[in-house]
Amino acid sequence: MGKILRVNLWTQKYYIETLPESVLRKWIGGRGLGVYLMLREVDPRVDPFSPRNKALVMTGPVTGVAGVPEAGRWCSVTKSPLTNTIHDSQSGGKFGPELKFAGFDAIIVEDVSEKPVWIWIYDGKVEIRDATHLWGKDVHATTDMIKEELAKEIGKDEAAQVKVACIGPAGENLVRFAAIMNDYNRAAGRGGHGAVWGSKKLKAIAVRGHMKPQIAKPDLFREVVKKVVEKHKKSPVTAEGLPKLGTAILVNIINKAGIFPTRNFKTGVFPTADKISGETLAEKYLDKKKALEESCWGCIITCARYTRIKGKWTGEGGGPEYETIWAFGAQTGTDDLEAVCKANYLCNELGLDTISMGHVIGTLMELVELGKIPKEKLRGLDVRWGSGEAIVELTWRTAYRSGIGDDLAEGAKRLAEKYGAPEVAMVVRGQELPAYDPRGAQGHGLGYATSNRGGCHLRAYLIAPEVLGVPHLVDRFATKGKPELVKEFQDVFAVIDSMIVCKFSSFAIWDEDYAAILTAVTGWDISKEEVHKIGERIWNAERVFNILSFGDGREYDTLPKRLLEEPMPEGPAKGHVVRLQEMLDEYYKVRGWKDGRPTRAKLEELDLKWLADRLEEEGLLPG
Repeated sequence: MGKILRVNLWTQKYYIETLPESVLRKWIGGRGLGVYLMLREVDPRVDPFSPRNKALVMTGPVTGVAGVPEAGRWCSVTKSPLTNTIHDSQSGGKFGPELKFAGFDAIIVEDVSEKPVWIWIYDGKVEIRDATHLWGKDVHATTDMIKEELAKEIGKDEAAQVKVACIGPAGENLVRFAAIMNDYNRAAGRGGHGAVWGSKKLKAIAVRGHMKPQIAKPDLFREVVKKVVEKHKKSPVTAEGLPKLGTAILVNIINKAGIFPTRNFKTGVFPTADKISGETLAEKYLDKKKALEESCWGCIITCARYTRIKGKWTGEGGGPEYETIWAFGAQTGTDDLEAVCKANYLCNELGLDTISMGHVIGTLMELVELGKIPKEKLRGLDVRWGSGEAIVELTWRTAYRSGIGDDLAEGAKRLAEKYGAPEVAMVVRGQELPAYDPRGAQGHGLGYATSNRGGCHLRAYLIAPEVLGVPHLVDRFATKGKPELVKEFQDVFAVIDSMIVCKFSSFAIWDEDYAAILTAVTGWDISKEEVHKIGERIWNAERVFNILSFGDGREYDTLPKRLLEEPMPEGPAKGHVVRLQEMLDEYYKVRGWKDGRPTRAKLEELDLKWLADRLEEEGLLPG
C-alpha cells in the first residue's frame, strides 16, 4: 500500500515513492489521501489551469481486492476549474483495479507538457509517450487507437485487457465540466477534471498489470465478506431495484415524491416522466447482455445499463443513468428518451459531465425564455423547453466551444451572470445541482448547501432516509435532527470515497461494516468510531482547503434563492421551500465550526493542528 507514481510532464520524468503507514491510516486513500496531498503540495489559491495545479489519480486500499463488493472504483482529485474548490470525482468500470494490478496505488501528475502525451503503465514499468496523433480524437477513438498501438508490442489478447482513462475534445477545449472517461463509457464526471488534464496536455493513461493486492487478515476477511454479501442480498435496493432497472428506477419514484426538478427547478413534477423512466428504458432500449459485460469490476449489484437506439436518433453506449435522464430530460422539459440517449452517448464520446451538460442547457432555455439571449448567438437553433434537437446540438457545440457553446462551456453560473440573470443559475459553489429538488427534502437541501465540492447529491445522500426509507424513513419536510444526520452521512461517505467503494453499498451496509472490511484488508484495527473520525478529518481538511482558496464559509453555505424563497408550486411538496437557516446554525454546532469554518479546537481534535496553524497565519481561523 502507498506506492505512488509521480510524473512531471514538463521534464518528462517520473519517480516512484511510498507513503508511511501513519499517513495512510489517517487518510485511507482515494478522496482522503487526495486532499491531504493537495494541501501538502498545492497552493489552494492556484488557478486550476495553472501548471502548478496537480492532477491526482487515486485508488483505495480495497480497490481490486477480490471479494470486496463494489471495489472496482478510482477517483481523480484536483482543484476544480468549475468551482475553485478542492474536488474529487469518482468513477467505476475496470480502470481502477487495473492500475492497482499494474503496481501503483496513485499517480500524481505535475506541471504541463509542451505537446500532447499519454502515460503507459505495464507491470510497474512507466513510459510517457507522444499523443499528438490522439489530440482531437474522441474518447472511443482514443481508446481504440491506444489498444491498437499496444497490440503490436504486447500482443492482441493482452492489449484487449488494457484499461484506458482519457479525455475527449471537451477536455482539450477546457470545458469547465469536461470529464475524464475510462473504459469507453465510465466517467469521473463532475467538476471539470478532464479540463485539468487538457490544460496539462495529458490525453490518456493506459494501464495493464498482473500484480494482486495483499490481504492482511485472510481468515477475518472471508468472514467479513460473507456477512457483507449477505446484507447486500437482503437489501431490496441492492438485490432487486438496482439490478433490475439501474439508477433510472428513481425517475418515477422521485417524480411521485414531487421533487423531480423540471424546467430548471421551476417545479418538481414532470407530467410525462414515465416516458423517460427506468421502466421504459429497460423495455425499449436496454441490451441486457452487454449491460452485464459493462458492470464494474467486482460488482454484485450490476446496475450498469447499455442501450441502443434506432430511428431519428441512432447510437449505442453505456447508460443513461438516472441523473443523465433527468438532466437532459425533465431539466430541459424533454420527454424524448431517444434524444436523451443520444445526448448521453455524445457526452461519453466527447468527454462531458452529463449532469452539468444537461443542467446548463436547461439554464440556457430559461435565459432564452426570458429574452436574455440574442437570437444571432443561437445560429438558427430553436432553443425551447422540450426540444430534443436542441439538447443534442448544444452538446456538440459545448464540447467544441462553438457559438453559444462557448458560453455553455463555462457552466451555469458564468452563463447566467454573463447574460444578466444570475438568479437562474441553480448552483452551489458554482457546481450545477443534480436531480432532486430540496424543497421536498430538507436534509438533502442542507447537504447541498454545505457540500465542500459544490452542488452534489453524493456528499450526503439524504434521499435515502427522507424518500427511500433507508435505513429507515424520516419526515422529509422536518428540519429537526437533520444537521446530525447530514454530518453522519458526510463523514461516512468521505471514508467510502477513500476506500474506494461504490456508494450503492451503503444501501446495504454502514460504518461497522466498512470498519470491518478495512481491518481485514489492511490489518489495522479500525472501529466504527474511527471510521467517523477519519471521515470528519477529511471533511474538515476539505473545508480548510476551500477557506484558503476563496474564503469559504457561511456566505457559501447557501442555496439558489428560488429554492429558499419560491414555494414549490405543485405536487406533494407544494408550498414548501428549503428552511436552511433552521438547520445551518445547528449544523455548525455539531461540526464544531463557527460561521462555516473549523475552530482550532476541532482541528486539533482531528490531528490537524498544522492546518489550524496555517489558517491562523493567514488570519482565517475563527476566533
